Order: sequence, then C-alpha cells, then structure tokens
Amino acid sequence: MSLTAVCSKQLPPCNLSEEDLLQNPHFSKLLLGLSQHMDESGLSLTLAKEQAQAWKEVRLHKTTWLRSEILQRVIQELLVDYYVKTQDTNLTSEDKKFHETLEQRLLVTELTRLLGPSQEREMPPLLGLERADLLELMPRSEDFVWMRARLPLDVEEQLKKKCFTLLCYHDPNSDSDSETLKAAKVWKLAEVLVGEKQQCQGAKSQQKEQTVLLEKKSATYSQVLLRCLALLQRLLQEHRLKTQSELDRINAQYLEIKCSAMILKLRMEELKILSDTYTAEKVEVHRLIRDRLEGAIRLQEQEMEKSRQVLSTYEVLGEEFDRLVKEYTELKQAAENKRWALQEFNKACR
Repeated sequence: MSLTAVCSKQLPPCNLSEEDLLQNPHFSKLLLGLSQHMDESGLSLTLAKEQAQAWKEVRLHKTTWLRSEILQRVIQELLVDYYVKTQDTNLTSEDKKFHETLEQRLLVTELTRLLGPSQEREMPPLLGLERADLLELMPRSEDFVWMRARLPLDVEEQLKKKCFTLLCYHDPNSDSDSETLKAAKVWKLAEVLVGEKQQCQGAKSQQKEQTVLLEKKSATYSQVLLRCLALLQRLLQEHRLKTQSELDRINAQYLEIKCSAMILKLRMEELKILSDTYTAEKVEVHRLIRDRLEGAIRLQEQEMEKSRQVLSTYEVLGEEFDRLVKEYTELKQAAENKRWALQEFNKACR
C-alpha cells in the first residue's frame, strides 16, 4: 500500500501527494508513527475511546429522556383529544372520570415538581403553596388505581395509531394493508430505518471520500495546467519573433495585391465613365475641333515667326531706332490726346 493511501486512510484529510512524501522521508515516518496513535478524525486512540463511551452514555440518557417525553406527550394528546370529543360527541361517565382523574393527577404532579423539596428551597414557596396543599388535590386512591390500570391500554392505542401513521408516511402503499400486517411492518420498521440510516451514512462517507479525492485531483490538475501555461508562454516567446517576420511579409504581399486590385478597379471605372460619356459622334466632333484648333495654332505660330523676324530686323538698327520708336510713340500719344480734346470740344459746341 502506498504512503498516500495509508495517510488518507488512517489520518484526517490532508492534501499530500506521493511526491511530497518521497521527498520528505522523515516527515513520512512521523506521519506513519502518528497514524498508530490517532484515528481518522485526528483524536488520539485513548481520547477517541473515552469519547465513544461518553457518546454511549449520552445516547442512553437521551433514550431514557425520550421515553418519558414521548409518554408525557401521548398523555397530553389523550387529554387534547378528550376536550375535542367533548365538543362533538357524548362521552360516557367512565371516559370523563378517566380523563379528569388523569388530568388532575398530571397537574398536581407537575406543580409538585415545580415546588421542589421544601428543605432545599431558600426562596418563599410559589403563591404561598406547600407540598401538603397540593397533595390534598390528589384524586382518590381507588380512582387513581382504576385510571392507572386503564392508562397503558389507551397509551398503547395512541402509540399504535402514531406508528401506523409513521408507517404510512414511510410506505404509502401500507395504507391499504390490514391491521395485523401493519403491526408486523411496524415491528420491522425500526430495523428498516436503521438500515436506511446506515445507507445514508455510507453514502455520506463515500461522498466525503469523493470530495477529498476531487480536491486532490483539482489541485493536481491545477498544477498541470499551470505547467502547461508556462510551457505555452515559453514557446510563444521563442517562436513569436520567427513567425512574426513571415506574417508581416505575407500581410505586406496581401496589402500590395489588394492595392493593385483597387487601382485596376478604379481605372476600369474611369474607362467605363469615359466610354459612357464620349460616344463615336462626340469623338469625331472633338477630332474636327482639335484639327481646326491645331490649324489656327500653326497660323499663329507662322505669324509670330514673321513678327519675330521683323523685330530682329529692327533690333539691328540699334539705339537710333529705339529713339525714333519712342518719339513716334510720343507723337502718336499727343495726337490721340488732341483728337480726344477736339471730340470733347465738338460735343460742348453742340
């Protein structure tokens, strides 16, 4: 058997792995030594034995108390049923005598118990009553003897009803059985309940073991996941730089191809607009206009060339020609001014 199995079986639940125990042999020996003096709950064997004996005594006292408590409650229920029946049915004189005697005896006994022994009481008695005052209220001895002889039968009948009710609650199919069969089932009901309780305790123990196992597996899986995450992180750090350049190159090629496709698409749209805008007739008209414009441009160029030749001829004459041109310009300007003044004078004479 492995060390972890021994520790899990003989010691309280603890998260120890086989690897931890193998790495700490002295600690393993200490645990094995402690397992000889401890039980599964962590108590020493002597203390566990004393605790078991104490629980046994507690259960014994609890059983005794439960018996007296059940008997008292059954008697109180008999009295409650009696008061309920007095409202609906006519009871016989014997029933009235029995229940009144029982109630009187029960009340006197309870009050006597509350007063307690006179020699141990330091405070004044309750309501000034003494034990002797209460004893005077006791029913007659012959009535008490007669009530005491009948009481076990009524209590037994009341308990039988409760047992049958409990049986029908536990096994609803028993409601239709005969009274004899119900009594037989009630006789074995305690064993059945004990068996079911043991099954529940066994299921709880298994659940506890499964919980401990689940916690161990969870801790192991968490460690494995952490190691896997660390390995993945290291792989990413090592291979990210290698793959990033290739990824950037592929992205650049993709963007270049996409850009070329967009340019071609724009050129195609441009050509489509031009083809829709300029028909064959319009192109022919534009050709004629262009030919005429080119002809006019050629004529202007020829005239400009002639003017340039004339200017070149004038430039040969030098400063004297410039003086004559300037004088001619001034005379022409003076003639224009006099012509304008003459026109204004003629307008004024009219």
